[in-house]
Amino acid sequence: MSDRGRRPSDAPMSAQPTPRPPLLAATGLRFSRDDEPVFGPLDLSVDVGEALLVQGENGAGKTTLLRVLAGLLRADAGEVRIDGRPATPAERAGVIGYVGHLPGLKADLSTLENLDCLGGLQGRRPGLEPVDALDLVGLAGYEDQLARQLSAGQRKRLSLARLWLSPCPWWLLDEPYANLDLDGIELVNRLIRLHLDDGGATLLTTHGAYAAPPVRTRLLPLERPA
Repeated sequence: MSDRGRRPSDAPMSAQPTPRPPLLAATGLRFSRDDEPVFGPLDLSVDVGEALLVQGENGAGKTTLLRVLAGLLRADAGEVRIDGRPATPAERAGVIGYVGHLPGLKADLSTLENLDCLGGLQGRRPGLEPVDALDLVGLAGYEDQLARQLSAGQRKRLSLARLWLSPCPWWLLDEPYANLDLDGIELVNRLIRLHLDDGGATLLTTHGAYAAPPVRTRLLPLERPA
């Protein structure tokens, strides 16, 4: 039978592409401390090129949630998946870049030595050198400065340089705007935008009225358990 005489029902079916799973997803995630619930059960997902802004008061469990997702704390219940596959804490460590309240730096190493050391542990974004990361965050000229001699804002910038240098596609940022001036806030937003454009995803927390990054962003309110 020619194509002209074929009925619509006889037309070949084109295969529908399988939707890509979220880069990171969690279902039924729950955490308690001393038998007191901190958060959950909680469901969340973040796609490639997307940011999820977790917002809540102090004590709502934002930092704890990020530490659970990063594999630093073990949840009471629930599952975390990366690219649709269940991921153990050890597996998450290879794909998640985490910046918490503490800078995670060696105080007696220089800025450049810190980046070299951490790059040796997590690897390095292709085509990027530590000096490039320092320049991007506004620390060019501070290559030999010891981390303990930096201001709080400069240490935050060095932590951001470490994050940018990392090849991890998933960023967890706990209060990334803290201790930063307006230029620093714009730096965080620019890094998030570049990371998402490069195929990454970001989950960040805030308890204040900071503007959300200028990217595709969803809001996840987190409240203290009743």
